[in-house]
Parts: sequence; C-alpha cells; structure tokens
Amino acid sequence: MNEILIKNADVVVTMDGARRELAGADVLVRGGVIAAVAAGLATTGRVIDARGCVVTPGLVNTHHHLYQTLTRAVPGGQDALLFGWLKTLYPIWARFGPEEIFTSAQVGLAELALTGCSLTSDHLYMFPNGARLDDTIAAAGEVGLRFHPTRGAMSIGESDGGLPPDALVEREASILEDCIRVVDRFHDASEGAMVRVGIAPCSPFSVSRDLMRDAALLARDKGVMLHTHLAENDEDIAYSLEKFGCRPGQYAEDLGWVGDDVWHAHCVKLDGQEIDLFARTGTGVAHCPCSNCRLGSGIAPVRAMRDAGVKVGLGVDGSASNDAGNLVAEARQALLLQRVANGADAMSAREALEIATLGGAQVLGRHDCGSLEVGKRADIAIWDVSGVEAAGSWDRVAFLLAGPMRVRDLIVEGCEVVRGGAMVTIDLSAVIAKQNRLARALMG
Repeated sequence: MNEILIKNADVVVTMDGARRELAGADVLVRGGVIAAVAAGLATTGRVIDARGCVVTPGLVNTHHHLYQTLTRAVPGGQDALLFGWLKTLYPIWARFGPEEIFTSAQVGLAELALTGCSLTSDHLYMFPNGARLDDTIAAAGEVGLRFHPTRGAMSIGESDGGLPPDALVEREASILEDCIRVVDRFHDASEGAMVRVGIAPCSPFSVSRDLMRDAALLARDKGVMLHTHLAENDEDIAYSLEKFGCRPGQYAEDLGWVGDDVWHAHCVKLDGQEIDLFARTGTGVAHCPCSNCRLGSGIAPVRAMRDAGVKVGLGVDGSASNDAGNLVAEARQALLLQRVANGADAMSAREALEIATLGGAQVLGRHDCGSLEVGKRADIAIWDVSGVEAAGSWDRVAFLLAGPMRVRDLIVEGCEVVRGGAMVTIDLSAVIAKQNRLARALMG
C-alpha cells in the first residue's frame, strides 16, 4: 500500500478534539488515510520535507458556483446589489453550454486547490443548452478534489413573477426526475467518498413552495443533503415577508428545510429566533464574507451563530460575486468582519482556521474529514512560512491568515494535487487558455 510521510513540519495543526498543535511532528499517510501523527516516523514510501512549513487539514469550501469563473468582473454587475447583479448576469449565463460548465469548473477547482482547499461543494442551478451536473463532476474527477456537487434548480421565471428569465427555468417534474438520476448515478454515501450529491433548489425567489417541499422529501428518501440560499440581504427578507408572510427561517422550517442534513448559504440577515432554530435543529450555515461585502449584503452574525452552537463553514461563493475563489482570504475576511462588528477579541485566527477546516467538514456532514487524526481521510495542506511575508512572525499558525495565499503542497485522499505550488493533476496553462477563449466568445 502506497505511503507518504510528511516530515519535520514546524507545526502540525491537528484540529483534533484537544486542538493540538504539534511542533516538529510528522504525518504518515497510508492508502488515503492518516496512519500516524507523531515525531520520528519513518516510511519506505515517498517523503515530503515540511521544514519551514505549517501543516493543516485541507480547507473546506461549503458554497460555490463554479460556473461563474467565466464571468468575473462583468461590467454592469460590479456595483449592483444582489437582484440587479443577477439581472445583469442571467442573459450571459443563458449562453453557456456543457463546455463552458466543464471548463469553468476546472478553473474554479484548481483555484481552490492552489489555496489549500481539499473538499468543496458546488451549487449549479441552471442547465442551459444541454449542460448537466455531470459536467462539473467530470471536472472534479480530473482536478482531484473531494466534491459535493448539488443539483440546483430554478422553476419560476419572469413571466410567473420570478427573477430569472424564462429561458433558464425548468419544469418542476423534470427537475425532480434529474435529481433522482444524478443521485442514483453519482452519490457515494461510504466513508472516504470522493463524490456526494445534494439537492439544492436555488432560492425562495426562484422556485415554488411545492418544489422546496418535494425536494426535501426526495432528499430524505435518498439520504442526501439539502442546500439553498437564505436570508442573504434586505431584499431577500422583504421578498419573503411580501410573498410568504413570514421571515426566511419560518419559511424554511415550514417546508422541512431545517435539520442536520441541511445547510443554507449566506444567512446574513438571520435574527435571534432563526439562529436559535438553526442551533436547535443542527442546521448548518455557509458563511461567504467576501461575496457578502462585494454585494453590500452586510455582515453575517457569525459570532452569535457560533455562540449559540450553529454549525458554520466558509464559502467563497461564485467568482461573479467574489471575483476570486481563495479560501484563505475568505477565512481572514471572516475574522476581520467579526472584529469590526463585535470588537478585536470577537474571533481569533485559530477559530477562523477551525471554521475553514473542521467547521466546513461538519456543515457538509463529513465526519471523516476536517482534522488530522489517525483514521481520518488524508486531506492535508502544507503551507510554506519561510518566505519574506512571514519574516519576523512569532506565531506561525496565527500568521497563516495573513501570510501565504497559495499552498505549497496539497494532498487529497492520499494523492498529490498540488506540489511546490503548482497543479500536478491537470495542465493548468491549457485550461486557463481555453477559459479565456470561452470568455472572449461570451463577450462578443
């Protein structure tokens, strides 16, 4: 059985139950699983020298729209609030097809990998011109990340009072039928699974109550997780009050959208009762601080959520509303925003790193990931802290959120995805060139 030994790390951040940080420790990987974490380990397999490095669990991204890497910094959407931003981009996305979905997913996944992410979800809710969820799953297979794609959907178009154009919505019967297809074909419930599929109607303003309810029933019948956007900004709250006569938390509870098999993106505007509801039911939250800032949505009450016991992970959101897919930058932004809102002692660097690793794994229901412990999956990030940006830093772990923006090495399920700061699973230059060609065609 193949082994990899990560040797002589300055610090190994385990994220285990005691949150141990081990100086000068080694990590032994055997067959995709962590076999030992201690000093003085040996192997007959490959040795990775981690002197001058901090070793952490791979980061976990709990919310993304990978297809949006093709529409970064689009004029007309750069300075708009959520609904206006969507109105600008919907007509562009309607011109996508399978090639655009596949290539943009490759780019987005590589960007995540280079910033230390080993496990990511994706929320794909539009399928124009023959595109399918299969396209993103194929991209993840080539890049080598652990992948939680969700089969999203929009069913209420402009002609029925919804936000998206009619060309991007689907019949609800067809949506549910394809959800069954992708779950049956791709979902793997076993420990160490590389692909797990979720069901994810886009948002309360783009699908019906019936679809939300039916999706929840289907997901529980199939044993898969549920995901959607919720309480993202003031417009979102106003829409819920006008159309449903209640706040988003009550809407979610009424339709079966709370529980430990559910996680909601953003939740910027949750109130105290909704936070208590999420804590009581085990409902998770994907916190997307950079996107929330970019769209002017506000600062999510993460401190209050964490204090109440809500599961919180990080999400980069789509690159059309973030401009980037850097999970380290997301962790730093989460820390800064909570300090701006609640004081300099509101969140430590270590808590932000915990949210970015173990917290995200808990939100996604991955109890086999998120920490460096014997028996857990070998998803490991190695960060070089010997460079100029780290010179003079006293606390190398805290410095991670201000220092290296690119991982030196990334291992997923015991396989190297990034080595020496470069992708080893795909020809990234060729993928970038293809992405740029597709972007130019969309502009034209």
